Amino acid sequence: MRVVKAVDRDILRLVELPSIPLQQGEVRIEVAAIGVNYLDIQERTGVYPREFPYVPGGEGSGRITEVAPDVTELRIGQRVCWQGVQSSYADEVVAPAWKVIPIPDSVSHELAATILLQGLTAQYLITDSYAVQPGDLVVIHAGAGGVGLLLTQLAKAAGAEVITTVSSPAKAALSLDAGADHAVGYKDFADLAAGRAAAVYDSVGRATFEDSLRSLRPRGTLVLYGQSSGPVPPFDLSRLGPAGSLTITRPTLRHFVATPKDLHTRATTLFTAVTTGTLKPHLGATYPLAEALAAHTALQSRTTTGKVLLIP
Repeated sequence: MRVVKAVDRDILRLVELPSIPLQQGEVRIEVAAIGVNYLDIQERTGVYPREFPYVPGGEGSGRITEVAPDVTELRIGQRVCWQGVQSSYADEVVAPAWKVIPIPDSVSHELAATILLQGLTAQYLITDSYAVQPGDLVVIHAGAGGVGLLLTQLAKAAGAEVITTVSSPAKAALSLDAGADHAVGYKDFADLAAGRAAAVYDSVGRATFEDSLRSLRPRGTLVLYGQSSGPVPPFDLSRLGPAGSLTITRPTLRHFVATPKDLHTRATTLFTAVTTGTLKPHLGATYPLAEALAAHTALQSRTTTGKVLLIP
């Protein structure tokens, strides 16, 4: 099997490794597409430390080639996708069967790898972290990114007015096309929101944190679900009272898909939204598996929009 191995922070190398024997409850998958996520970069660069060398990645799609004897709910030849399965930068993945989601017939491998992790993230953010209500004003950071585009569509479907932040006119056009009412620069959103936002969905962290708080109405919610600009410095929670009895939450996807029932229920809802046209994912770029570092560099430099995939 071919895998991309992170040798150190600056080297991702394509190497050959022996196939991994199946254990109970597992399936082997021939990989068709691999999702590239900012978490992959944060692990490689030490924000979330990993021991080198290791194989990055946690998301993808493909076709089952082998099932363990005790796995009865999946079959050889079935098209599936997954998230939360380590070492997915490979042309073959061994995954726990309960983490594997069948792909609907009308959804391609590329679309499945584009939507799963970011779609599940957008879904729990908009329904669980802060449940958007008709008439709410919400701010969505990185509006032209994969999660940002999906969040915008879901927030508009729920009846919200949406302000997004973007870093270029091209990204503003993409965000507005996804339904945003306003797409503005990162220095402008707080003045536009002016203490009226019911929620701010913030994946940026350090660079936007203070203005995100300033954007909120009384009893508003800051959903801090990422830190692409770096971690937020230590914060005095007593500030939240005088600022309007604000709420801050720091969610992460794994706690919302921690059981087979949670994962499969949410994935079914997600794919229904895709197949009915409620959600329209945006695939921004694809790279060969051997060019994983180039994909990381593009994502880090904020030159990408939507989802980035690796193709074995």
